[in-house]
Amino acid sequence: MASAAFVEFSSLVPRQSTLNPSQLQHFKSPLLSLSFHNTNISSKLTASLSFTQSQGFGFAIESQCKEQERGDLVQTSAVRELSGSLTSAQGHRFAIVVARFNDLITKKLLQGALDTFKNCSVREEDIDVVWVPGSFEIGVVAQQLGKSRKYQSILCIGAVIKGDTSHYDAVVNATTSGVLSAGLNSGTPCIFGVLTCDTLEQAFNRAGGKAGNKGAEAALTAIEMASLFEHHLKPLQ
Repeated sequence: MASAAFVEFSSLVPRQSTLNPSQLQHFKSPLLSLSFHNTNISSKLTASLSFTQSQGFGFAIESQCKEQERGDLVQTSAVRELSGSLTSAQGHRFAIVVARFNDLITKKLLQGALDTFKNCSVREEDIDVVWVPGSFEIGVVAQQLGKSRKYQSILCIGAVIKGDTSHYDAVVNATTSGVLSAGLNSGTPCIFGVLTCDTLEQAFNRAGGKAGNKGAEAALTAIEMASLFEHHLKPLQ
């Protein structure tokens, strides 16, 4: 035992921990051997340590952590993921509510949506277009269409362009809330395809210009949401 190094065991474990010899058996490894000279619980434990390598003390804890990680990975394999499809639009019916105000923009958005529906195999007879005076009126009409249960998704198209007064903010807030409420109250997905732009140039850029066509993008969202509700969420309605 002359070659054994005597150290205070309290320097090897957190100060708030209280361990007895039986608990320390869990930390034994081929890299560490312990022999106790005093097991008086009221005093500090003094251990005689002989090391073959200095890094063996955490071996048992590290192994337990790795086993726990493997268990967690096994549990995540049971997670079920639901999503809509863009390739199963056949047989679904869609309504498009379009604001007539700023129709130079909204007509382009509508055309982008119709082209997208056609490319995704939605038949023309499965699409109804409903015109309303402005974006403010979109919500109430979308809600009634959703409650009719004739459509799997409602696409809402409009264009609000900022002017010199606060009227812009009032219309944008009302339109956004209206479309959201329509979907929540009817249980039918109502897709927000309303442009809210600072300038006319920004609106044209998003209606088939260099920023793409937001009407086409909204139509893809309508198809995906229709598929999600029809194939996965329909019993929840």
